Amino acid sequence: MSTGTSPGTGLRAGGATYAPAPGAAPLARMIAAQTAFETKLLLRNGEQLLLTVIIPSLLLVLFSTVDVVDTGAGKAVDFLAPGVLALAVMSTAFTGQAIATGFERRYGVLKRLAASPLPRWALMTAKTLSVLVTEVLQVVLLTVIAFALGWSPHGNPLVVLLLLVLGTAAFSGLGLLMAGTLKAEATLAAANLVFLLLLVGGGVIVPLDRFPDGAQTVLGLLPISALSDGLRDVLQHGAGTPWGDLGILAVWAAAGLGAAGTFFRWE
Repeated sequence: MSTGTSPGTGLRAGGATYAPAPGAAPLARMIAAQTAFETKLLLRNGEQLLLTVIIPSLLLVLFSTVDVVDTGAGKAVDFLAPGVLALAVMSTAFTGQAIATGFERRYGVLKRLAASPLPRWALMTAKTLSVLVTEVLQVVLLTVIAFALGWSPHGNPLVVLLLLVLGTAAFSGLGLLMAGTLKAEATLAAANLVFLLLLVGGGVIVPLDRFPDGAQTVLGLLPISALSDGLRDVLQHGAGTPWGDLGILAVWAAAGLGAAGTFFRWE
């Protein structure tokens, strides 16, 4: 057997020619690999699990079993379950993702990714997909808990899915915008502050009609309010498609993701 190289033909061995073809993997494969990596990071982080799983679960159990907030006629869990599902989306797509990405940016992880063939929009897509995977686990867990508490949901599951996807896109864009423009410490403080404020004033636990009329109008335009109200209209009242809430979420999603794509800084 003879081996050798010939210019322009690659490596020859036993009569066969092996021509190296360096290059990046297909874009879909890169996004899938980055999604799997981001999902593992989320699930291994204890602080993230506290924020995304334990807090929503405790709130659902506590306020469904203890008469602290007047949720109107009917069982408390029927009002609370849609709101807690919206809170779970916000905690994962916005708060958790903003904090994690902010510190990745600070420690130079994003700078190294910027030197890879992975485009910026593909990284954002992978992060959003990893959030969706985590949210599936959240929704399953919270649904099981809500059913154990006597929840009786109604409505079209496809409309619920559309609300959750649009809500995820809206919060993911806002979280990435915050993480890509502020310092990590500022992102940590701001993301937690926004989480607490929207928990109280976003219709998650306290109905929006408990606020003054002027405040109701402003709060109703927030993405958390649109998501919780839309889910509540479908799951609690069996309404059709809440086009108004879907429209608000679509505007926030387009604005957040567009701004993140424009202003996100890798270092």
